[in-house]
Amino acid sequence: MTVASAEFLAGLVSEAKRDGITSFVAAAIVTDADRVLLVRRKPDDFMGGMWEIPSGKVEEGETVLLALHRETAEETCLIIDSVHSYVGHFDYPNSRGGTTRQFNFAVTVEKTEPVILTEHDAHQWALPNDLPEVSDAVRGLIARRDR
Repeated sequence: MTVASAEFLAGLVSEAKRDGITSFVAAAIVTDADRVLLVRRKPDDFMGGMWEIPSGKVEEGETVLLALHRETAEETCLIIDSVHSYVGHFDYPNSRGGTTRQFNFAVTVEKTEPVILTEHDAHQWALPNDLPEVSDAVRGLIARRDR
């Protein structure tokens, strides 16, 4: 079963719902050679100033894969060329008092430049062993993205 198959993606959502999760985010680990794209949350946002991978909410009626493509394009203006693997998920408390599950995928994009930000205040291409302030969950994803 491929990572982008409807069956695989539906299974991820079903498992999350069984775990009591009702809010979902799709995230892209975008690489350029050995570097990973990170974007920084604006200071006045939820978790402001934190560096993260491009990600965003899966909207009602939208698949995780569609959200992955849409959010990556919306946040960075980069177009996903291919989805290589599912890297895993993590859960976190959201700003509405619930719990969000973030589904993370290793991807390549058609072109790595220009990165045009619409929701963040900075971006950088970071080496996995020289990351800025990211969460432990994101640090772990980056470490295992190629395994």
